[in-house]
Amino acid sequence: MDLGAGVSDLLASAWTIVSFLVALMLIVAVHELGHYWVGRLSGIHATTFSLGFGTPLIRHRDRHGTMWQISALPLGGYVKFLGDGDGASARADEDTMAQLSARQRRATLHGAPLWARAATVAAGPAANILLTALILAGSIAWNGIALDQPTVGRMQALPRLDPGTGQGLRPGDRILAVQGQETPDLQGYFMTVETLPPLAQVTYHIRRDGVEMDVIDAHPMPPLVLDVQPKSAALDAGLKAGDVVLALDGQPMATFNQMPGLIEAKGGAPVRLTIWREGKTFDVELTPRRRDLPTSDGGFTTRWLVGLTGGSLFEPATRHPGPIEAISLSGQATWGLITTNVSGIAHVLTGAISSCNLSGPIGMAEVVGQAARSGFNVFVQMLAILSLGIGLTNLLPIPVLDGGHLLFHVYEAVTRRAPSRAVLQALTTAGLALVLGLMLFALSNDLTCT
Repeated sequence: MDLGAGVSDLLASAWTIVSFLVALMLIVAVHELGHYWVGRLSGIHATTFSLGFGTPLIRHRDRHGTMWQISALPLGGYVKFLGDGDGASARADEDTMAQLSARQRRATLHGAPLWARAATVAAGPAANILLTALILAGSIAWNGIALDQPTVGRMQALPRLDPGTGQGLRPGDRILAVQGQETPDLQGYFMTVETLPPLAQVTYHIRRDGVEMDVIDAHPMPPLVLDVQPKSAALDAGLKAGDVVLALDGQPMATFNQMPGLIEAKGGAPVRLTIWREGKTFDVELTPRRRDLPTSDGGFTTRWLVGLTGGSLFEPATRHPGPIEAISLSGQATWGLITTNVSGIAHVLTGAISSCNLSGPIGMAEVVGQAARSGFNVFVQMLAILSLGIGLTNLLPIPVLDGGHLLFHVYEAVTRRAPSRAVLQALTTAGLALVLGLMLFALSNDLTCT
C-alpha cells in the first residue's frame, strides 16, 4: 500500500470523526439547553446538565445547585431534573419524590403542572429547529442574496474565452439578453437559460460601464461541477467541485443539463466522463446509483445518478439583506426543509422510497466530514440540516423520545389523568427497544447501502 495514501486516508478518517463529534455535541448542547432553560423558567430545577455519557471528566456546580459536566463518551447528553429516576426523565424516583415537600415537588418535572412539563419537553426539539433557522438567517445575511437584475459577480474557472480579450463576460456586467431573448430580471434570466439549446458558446447582450454591447462566452449552465454528493460514484472516483465535464462517453458536453438524461438512459451501466481540472484533462469511469430525490409537489422520484451537482458560468452579484428580510427568508427555507424531511420519513415508512435514505452514525459522519472538508460555510449549513433532523427525530411519538413524552402529556390533558406507572414502564421499554432497533437498522444501512 502507498504510505502517503495510507496516511492521507487516516487523516481524512480522523477529520471525519472529529468534525462529526464537534457537530453532534454542538447540536446536543443546544437541544439540552432548550430543556434546561424552559424548565428553569417554568420553575423546574435541574440537578445535572451533562454533555456526553459515562464518567464525568469536568464538573462544576453553579449557584443554583446544577451540576454542569462533560463526560467521557461524547455521543449525546442529558438534563436530569429534580426527582428524575434517570437521565431521560422517563420515570420519577419514587423514594426521592416521597421525601419532598409540596413546594419541592413543584420544582420537579414529574410534580410540575402539565403545561410546564410539556413546554420543557418540547423545548429541546424546538431549540434544534430554532438553531437551524438562526444558522440559515446568518448564512443569508453573510453571503447575501442575488440582485433582482441579472448581474455578473464572480466568474467560474472554466476552459473559456479570456475576458481580457474583451470577448467574454466580466464581473459587474449587467445581462440584458441571452441569445436574443431579453432578461429583464433574475427570474427571467433563469427561465431563458432553461430554454437555451446546448450550445458551447452563447451571445450575451450586456451593459458594461454604461455601454451596451454583445459578447460571446460559454453556456450559462456549463458542465461545471458545483458539488460532489456524499456516498456517490463521483466521490469514490475522486471528482471535485470545480471540475468541468468535457464529454460523456465521448459525446461533448456543452451544458450540465445534458448529462442527467444521458445517464438515466444508460439504466445504471457505467459511464465514462472526460474531466477538465485546472488545465489538465483525464477520463474517469463511474457506475450510477439509484437515488430518491424530493420533488416540488412533496413527493419523490427515483433516478440513476453519479452524484454531481451543476454550477453556473458565474455567481450572480449579491446584496446584503436586512435582519427582517434575512429572518423571513430563513423561515421559508426552514419550513421547506421541515416539509421535505417529514415527507421523506413518510415515504420511507410506506415503502414508497428506499429505506437506504435512513442514515446511521457512520453515514452522518461521512456527510459532516465531507462538509467540513469543503469549507466552514458548507460545514455550518450541514450543521443546520443535521440540527433540524435531530429535532424532528426527537418529535417522533416514540416513548423515550421527546415526542413520546409529549404524547403522554396529550393523553393526560384529554383524560385528566396520567398513564399508570405499569403502562409507562411497558411503553418506555417498548420505545427503547424500537429506538435501538431503528439505530441498528440505520447502522446496517451505512454498511450495506451504496
